[in-house]
Amino acid sequence: MTPAAAPRPKLVVSDLDGTLLRSDGTVSDRTRSALEQVEEAGGTVVFATGRPPRWMRPVADATGHRGVAVCSNGALVYDLREERVVERYLLAPEIGLAVVDAIRGSIPGVAFGVEFGHSFGHESTYRVIDDVAGEVYVGELADLLAQPAVKLLVKHEGHNPDVLLAKAREVAGHLAEFTHSSPRTALLEVSAQGVSKATTLAALCAERGIAPSEVVAFGDMPNDLAMLAWAGTAYAVSSGHPEVLAAVDRRCPSNDEDGVAHILEGLFG
Repeated sequence: MTPAAAPRPKLVVSDLDGTLLRSDGTVSDRTRSALEQVEEAGGTVVFATGRPPRWMRPVADATGHRGVAVCSNGALVYDLREERVVERYLLAPEIGLAVVDAIRGSIPGVAFGVEFGHSFGHESTYRVIDDVAGEVYVGELADLLAQPAVKLLVKHEGHNPDVLLAKAREVAGHLAEFTHSSPRTALLEVSAQGVSKATTLAALCAERGIAPSEVVAFGDMPNDLAMLAWAGTAYAVSSGHPEVLAAVDRRCPSNDEDGVAHILEGLFG
């Protein structure tokens, strides 16, 4: 007797930068076709990213404004069809200030920025590359953290990202969630305690009656680890961070080789 084929996943979740998107930030024709194939088969596609909602327009345009995105490492759920935030899991002002105090007192040379989803504020010592849409402004940290934040960012020009992450978790890990998604820049992303791509994805799946065993996930960086551990089936991008490659057994080709599409074609073909 021929064994029955494994059931198709009900939900596909993928990180964007370094995973689904090519290095130039585009969605390839092959990837777009694979995502359409998932939905035509009755599956759900979710993007899970560190990006804020205001950076999602090119992705939404390229993928037909379908479904939802878990943005800012789980702090926001963004409806790609209507282009609006539908859920928020924010960092309280007093917690943000406590994190700043703990890190500033232990790691000299750090600078802080505050993400709000619709805009980004930072103190004067926090260097930004550019401001393409008038979305970035400079302010005093006490003023920036006077309202709930999507996430706090911690930058150090002279540190290794993994070393900075370990140091920050040591002094402030009891206050909030710390991760990073840059392979070269020492830039930490700080969310409210208990908030990650995984927790927000789990809530979305619970609303839809989808079990972790019915989810396939793709990622490449430390901010994807919790999500990859939660999903029933997980793939690490072959060019991903060493910690991700060590934690996840399955591999997919790199983002520039349309690795996610390669796997989805096999699952939904």
